Amino acid sequence: MTTNLLAGETALVTGAAGGIGRGIAKALMADGARVLGSDITSPPAEDGIEYVAADLAKRDGWRALHDEAVKRLGSISLFVHAASPRRREVDHAMALSEDIWDSMVEVNLRSGFFLGRAVGAHMRERKIKGRILYITSLHRYVPRNLAHYSASKAGMTMVMKELARTLARDGIRVNAIAPGAIPGGGFVSNDLGALVAQIPLGRTGTPDDIAQMAVAVLSERFGRYVAGTTIDVDGGISLISWMPPA
Repeated sequence: MTTNLLAGETALVTGAAGGIGRGIAKALMADGARVLGSDITSPPAEDGIEYVAADLAKRDGWRALHDEAVKRLGSISLFVHAASPRRREVDHAMALSEDIWDSMVEVNLRSGFFLGRAVGAHMRERKIKGRILYITSLHRYVPRNLAHYSASKAGMTMVMKELARTLARDGIRVNAIAPGAIPGGGFVSNDLGALVAQIPLGRTGTPDDIAQMAVAVLSERFGRYVAGTTIDVDGGISLISWMPPA
């Protein structure tokens, strides 16, 4: 069931070819928004979602995406940064190459900041009371032996807070969602059964679990007084005193 919470909104969603980004793009569209999804390659169009290919690991990839999104949508009232390079267990702290580090930080942190800032400036200039949402991680504060991933997500959390503080006076809300264990996309578990045993709700999550919270936070019905906040959507795993390596 949809509620048209986002009727009339225009949304840009990065990382929208699969996983959490795809789930969010579909949910925003189902609740009335026009959605432009981006990813490193464009999947076949389906469900009415438009796509544009954008490589955010490239130095000016964020700029090209911003300009194309404004061209296609006319204006942007919602922006979700869900893009993140696929992480590999072999890229642990003592084996990580500079190239892998650079790619992760470029997409998550550098492009996340500059694209979010550009969209915020666009909203401010057009007097749009828009909303920006970052998809971070529980590993923004719990190490996972993937230094590039954890560090970039920790940095993204502060980027969110800085933009939230800067843009709030313009009526632009900036927040983040930190997913728990969501199989698929970039998530890999060496022992899924052991991980599930530690989750208080007794299951892993789905992209739709994240997407429905995204709709709520981005909507003005439920999220209108939420700014500068990270919401953990994790089945309660952050309630325990430690987190097993996924």
